[in-house]
Amino acid sequence: MKTINAKKIIPASIILIMLLALPVHAEMTVTSLELPEYFNFDDNYYTVYGGPDVSATLVGDNEFYRGDEVTLNLNLMNKGVVTGFKSEDEADDSSDLEQKIQQTEMGYEAQRTTAIGIVAILVSEDPNIRVKSGPQEAGTLASGEQVEDPVMFNIEVSKNAPAGEYPLNLQLYYGYQENVQIDGDNETDLGITNMEVGLWYAVGQQMQNISIVVGEEADFEVVNVTGELEAGSEGLLRVVYKNTGEEAVKDATVRISSNDPFSTTDDQSFLGSIAPGETAEAVFKLKVDETAVPKVYAINSEIKYEDTDGHSQISDTIKIQTETLPAGSSGSGMGMYIGILVVLVALGVVFVGAKKYMGKKEGGN
Repeated sequence: MKTINAKKIIPASIILIMLLALPVHAEMTVTSLELPEYFNFDDNYYTVYGGPDVSATLVGDNEFYRGDEVTLNLNLMNKGVVTGFKSEDEADDSSDLEQKIQQTEMGYEAQRTTAIGIVAILVSEDPNIRVKSGPQEAGTLASGEQVEDPVMFNIEVSKNAPAGEYPLNLQLYYGYQENVQIDGDNETDLGITNMEVGLWYAVGQQMQNISIVVGEEADFEVVNVTGELEAGSEGLLRVVYKNTGEEAVKDATVRISSNDPFSTTDDQSFLGSIAPGETAEAVFKLKVDETAVPKVYAINSEIKYEDTDGHSQISDTIKIQTETLPAGSSGSGMGMYIGILVVLVALGVVFVGAKKYMGKKEGGN
């Protein structure tokens, strides 16, 4: 970095490029840039300790539910302080110029607590939480300042995420002033003439956990389907639902959406109360169109229930897989045909027997 005049300002974009070009470490680190050639530590009057301390606070609720897509708003604040300093000049006979340079250097050293060109990255180590936003810029914060607008990250909660707490890793990168060198020709009433300010920047990294919670709720899946549905006839479809969630429900009612080749006048079935891990059976009467192609069909269903807080809820769509059979192929239909055949055979035997009997009787006469 070049020596600059004290009145000039380093653009934040240059600092941002400098930050992104440096390596990233997994732990709290400070990475220094190469020491500029013009630095002469014989004239470095102070070593100052401390620096930026950027912390994040989640704005709003941190509890969400399976399948949610939400935006996290993070407020950033710089609480950095100068924790101490050490004088590198042991001489008591400093000239007026040196004393003025020392005072000026200390004024600049106090700026080491400013976080320059903050870049925030949110990372999820758990596949159930997906961070959809990339790195976010948060500008520059002096000590005691906070961002005007929260830094925003979009996240998606998996539909299969178990209830519980999920930590997200917030990584913060920024530049900060690590050292200063002041030089000048003379000290006057107007200040130091031909003063030059050398600034040596480093990169700081901080990491912080931001926790979100996936709340407990009921969830359902179909665990068994039975029924003999034939083309051109009406039959019963029995569906067993299981509460695979963490929360009990009551007054649960399931409703199906019947599309071709199915039709029904009874599309609802009462399930009642279902605790986590328990099952309940629903029964529907369906009529199958006579032109139905024999194959497996999917029927959509939804469960409306009351949760533990007394709120009415509706589940996600639950698929019911059921097979339609050709007309007359079910066991009950075959039984009917066999019964008719038996009756016909019996009638034939009776008829033949009666005919033989009548023939014998006529011959006897």
